[in-house]
Parts: sequence; structure tokens; C-alpha cells
Amino acid sequence: MSEASQDTQITASEALKKRVVEALKTVYDPEVPVDIYEMGLIYAVEVEQETNVSITMTLTTPMCPVAETLPIEVEQKIRSLDGVDEVDLDLVWDPPWSPDMMSEAAKLELNM
Repeated sequence: MSEASQDTQITASEALKKRVVEALKTVYDPEVPVDIYEMGLIYAVEVEQETNVSITMTLTTPMCPVAETLPIEVEQKIRSLDGVDEVDLDLVWDPPWSPDMMSEAAKLELNM
């Protein structure tokens, strides 16, 4: 692969990752008025081969009332983006989520 092709691939992957993050910021835990990205529930977003997205996420607790539906919502939202061929969503519990993982904006929103 030429250097120019690698630059284009990196740029396309980075552009898709940015759109994925923007989409994640439209998903909310119904109990908290902060999106899941700012809540720190998204541990990783990776784009492979320009069109395949891998997301590692958690929930505030395994007993979360939306544990059955929120990961499905995330996967469907990302799958619906133009340029996404595959979505691999990995729901993990380690490390466990804590309020320290929230962004400063989320903490301000929740008066923390």
C-alpha cells in the first residue's frame, strides 16, 4: 500500500470514528440526562478496514434496567450510519464503571 493510500485510509477511518462518536452522543440512559459517551460508558471505539466498527462499552451496573435494550440501541444506531458495514459491540464489566469515568461536562450537568 502506498503512503498516500495509507493517509487516505487513516483519514477515512478517523472520519468514521468521529461520526460514530457523534452518534453515540445521541444515546441516553433514560435515568440520567447525560449521553452514554459523556457518562463514560464507552470504553473504546475502533474502526478497522475503514467500514468495520468495534465498540467496547459498559453500563453503570449489571442490574441496570436498560441492560437488555441499551446495547442493542447502540449497535443499531451505529449500524445505520453510512459507511458502516459491520458492528462488533462488546459489553464488559471490567473495569467496573464509576462516576470518575464521566466527562467534566457530564459532572457539571449532574451537579457533581
